[in-house]
Amino acid sequence: MAKIGIIRCQQTEDLCPGTTCIKVARQGKLAFEAYGPSEIVGIVSCGGCPGKRAVQRAKVLADRGAETIALASCISKGTPIGMPCPHFELMEKAISTKVGTGVVLLDYTH
Repeated sequence: MAKIGIIRCQQTEDLCPGTTCIKVARQGKLAFEAYGPSEIVGIVSCGGCPGKRAVQRAKVLADRGAETIALASCISKGTPIGMPCPHFELMEKAISTKVGTGVVLLDYTH
């Protein structure tokens, strides 16, 4: 079973409890289809704009066993507020650099 860490947008926490991200990861659907049913190691927020805390939080998820880290759809697609994160690409690059090549980084969840 794949071990997944999820980073979500802090600004959507009051609108979305993350249930769809959890559901699709556990079922191995959508972004997680290649992994099959997956275990969620942890779910954290980006820490708020501009997402600098997401880098260290990704490292913590990896240190706690996440083999794959997904930037939730609220960050990359703007679901449910309709506004993708303007810092998405910088955040993704910084996380990728920090966690290295041993951890796969997904750019959405559902």
